[in-house]
Amino acid sequence: MEPELIEKELISLLCFNEKQKINQHPELRSQIDNATILGNAHRSKVSIIFQDDSGLKRVDTTIWAAGTKFICLKGGVWIPIDSILEIKI
Repeated sequence: MEPELIEKELISLLCFNEKQKINQHPELRSQIDNATILGNAHRSKVSIIFQDDSGLKRVDTTIWAAGTKFICLKGGVWIPIDSILEIKI
């Protein structure tokens, strides 16, 4: 299934309440760390593929910070790491 491309400004309207079993990339933490470095040092955008309660989504944006449970995108938008399948640089 192809993810739906959305704008990062719409992420705050999405729901992440349902705990769904997703198949995360085995090196997701490394992808997050690399994307955060690219976002801060080079202002580079990445493609984040994630699952919300209604389906698969993709957003092309910059990651500013990463914690243990969430990533923070440019503009103060947060995505739970548990919902991320993969980050493509």
